[in-house]
Amino acid sequence: MRIRGWGFVAPALAWTLAFFVLPFLVMGAMSLATLEGRTLVWGLSLANYAELTEKAYLARAIVVSLEITLTVTVVSVVLAYPLAWIIAFRVPARWQRLALLLAILPFWTSYVVRSYAWLLVLAREGMVNNALIGLGLISEPVTLANTRFATVTGFVHFFVMLLTLTIYANLIQLSPNYRRAAMDLGANAFQTFRHVILPLTLPGIVTGAFLTFVLCIGDYVTPQILGGNTELTVPQVIMVQLGRRADFPLASALAIVLMGIVTLAYIASARWLRLDRL
Repeated sequence: MRIRGWGFVAPALAWTLAFFVLPFLVMGAMSLATLEGRTLVWGLSLANYAELTEKAYLARAIVVSLEITLTVTVVSVVLAYPLAWIIAFRVPARWQRLALLLAILPFWTSYVVRSYAWLLVLAREGMVNNALIGLGLISEPVTLANTRFATVTGFVHFFVMLLTLTIYANLIQLSPNYRRAAMDLGANAFQTFRHVILPLTLPGIVTGAFLTFVLCIGDYVTPQILGGNTELTVPQVIMVQLGRRADFPLASALAIVLMGIVTLAYIASARWLRLDRL
């Protein structure tokens, strides 16, 4: 039985070792190497990690990535929760499937196409500027595309839908008896939400926020298309090191730092979920 069990596990284990563990070890070893001219020198040097703190644009890329990711995560949660609430409690049960279908429509469109669509919408001659001028709110077009605002908008458009699904999955499982019991004990609607509904749905919020954090901080396409290289994120800097300088050791060090940030986010979210269940 033990041999048969290993037979079932072996394919998945081999896949994980070949396409995750081994590449990660190679990348870790590469981050400790150095580039002398065009020659790669293997060793155990922390020079690449030291360079991340010595060169301002590298440290700035890490800060920009964190700022954008945290902004996107917070804004997406704030927008997704009311939407999930409306679908779960205000939309009739027979229409909820249709509402969820409409909510996931952005997933049906290519990620690159969505980014370019937002670039057109936010352009100086785009829909937003034309609408603002038509309403008399501005006299001439403002710069919206190729900014951090455009990058955050493109991200939020996608991740609000993701968070809506995770939060909806928690809300729909709540028994109406929780709210009835809170009302019977004298709680008003806000108190019921704050002390009963919100704590019970926090696992869905934390899970969705973590997925948003991971997907956002490692994304290259949206900042590249909508950000216009005005502020470089870590994935963009990694691509610059690989494509223009062929500095694989420095790119590997940046990737390790990025994975370290994601690992810390995972540990924080997992720790919170465990504490919440105690």
